[in-house]
Amino acid sequence: MEECILSVDQSTQGTKALLFGREGELLVRRDIPHRQHVDKQGWVEHDPEEIYANVLEVAGNVVRESGIDAAGIRAVGLTNQRETALAWDRETGRPIYNAIVWQCARGEAICAELMEQGYAEQARAVTGLTLSPYFSASKLAWLMRNVPEAKRLAGEGRLCIGTIDTWLVFRLTGGREFRTDFSNAARTQLFNIHTLEWDAHACEVFGIPMEALPELTASDGDFGSTDFGGQLPERVPIRAVMGDSNAALFGQGCTEPGMVKATYGTGSSVMMNTGSKLVESKKLATSIAWGNRENITYVLEGNINYSGAVITWLKDDMLMIGSPQETDQLARTANPADTTYLVPAFSGLGAPYWDPEAHAVACGMSRTTGRAEFVKAALESIAYQVADVVTAMQQDSSLGIEELRTDGGATGNEYLMQFQSDIIGRRVAISATAELSALGAAHMAGEAIGLYDRMMLAAASNKRTLEPQMSAAERDMKYSGWHQAVRRTLWTPPK
Repeated sequence: MEECILSVDQSTQGTKALLFGREGELLVRRDIPHRQHVDKQGWVEHDPEEIYANVLEVAGNVVRESGIDAAGIRAVGLTNQRETALAWDRETGRPIYNAIVWQCARGEAICAELMEQGYAEQARAVTGLTLSPYFSASKLAWLMRNVPEAKRLAGEGRLCIGTIDTWLVFRLTGGREFRTDFSNAARTQLFNIHTLEWDAHACEVFGIPMEALPELTASDGDFGSTDFGGQLPERVPIRAVMGDSNAALFGQGCTEPGMVKATYGTGSSVMMNTGSKLVESKKLATSIAWGNRENITYVLEGNINYSGAVITWLKDDMLMIGSPQETDQLARTANPADTTYLVPAFSGLGAPYWDPEAHAVACGMSRTTGRAEFVKAALESIAYQVADVVTAMQQDSSLGIEELRTDGGATGNEYLMQFQSDIIGRRVAISATAELSALGAAHMAGEAIGLYDRMMLAAASNKRTLEPQMSAAERDMKYSGWHQAVRRTLWTPPK
């Protein structure tokens, strides 16, 4: 009977279940997508019940189709889309509203109110996060204001509030466990990164009842046990919970201060491990990478709203490409002298600008700009946004950056990865493992029960590297043009 770890990665677009073997090797993976609910205002929601049902189904699928003896599954690791928030009835387990997705900016007006009240600086000082609708607090504040059942359940002591990890742990354990880990809590804007507790004043400001929040638990703590609704022959302990970007940092082997990774997904997360040092920043989020039973590891992080989503926009809305794979060759055939820039501020700009009022712009086009040139500009916009965050990290920390470790679907695009190396002027190390979030959660769980050790994680993080090829003069010229384009996002449409 082979010993293994079951890792569940509940992401923005779908849910994956992966089995990792005794040596940390990937045995099998299965996926199930879920629906994206987007209304005319651009508000984004997910159905929590659909997500939970998919978790059960995909876990069952991966076990059955792997052919392993399910009794050999020693532990479960869970990683999740962060900032996405929801509320449910503690007694029935029923959600009172759809999950409000991290991309959704419906909390913008609430953040504007709090900014007028002078709360922005205190929010940053306490939570390490810029006051923004990106984080969970304003989404939950909207829910408390607009969903009557939230106040009723809160008054009866039956309201549960949490991120997707908390929801899944609650349901997977049959309501026995109501917990979140430090990495997810630190992204809510309700958590004090200095005291490592929920912050009473932040909860009061956003109108969130503290008693409705989950118990804080180490990322490699005990989150109860589950049989995935009968999919496993017996209950298995859940021994790791981390937000997806944090799990990817761990899976990348970025376990030492100064190591940086970028995860290219629907959006992108760029993280720098700062070790036990809490580095305060004006442009980036100061957050927690993970908290284990021994210590807290801090990070600087910059989040980008539109990276892979830019390519989806090219395909589904602009009809410029039939598949993401076309972008690599199109970019290579584009006129290299074309000066088109695309700044995809479709829902404002994230780090390091934090401007929810910014509008997307395309500029620098000429009469000869065509489809290939526009696609190239879209690809390069991803690299430019990552470069902005890396630059801010270098400015804020005293830690040198030798390389950028990358993961996510877009890393298969050779043009993008080479341009990324060129524009940051550093080596890019591309993970050979596509699913770093799942790998990180699996290894955290495996280490928690003594099945894995840290040396195995390093061995599992094989990478290929690209070195910068662009001259410093060309890099400076291109990067300067990008910043000129970003300044144009301040344009306000007439009303």
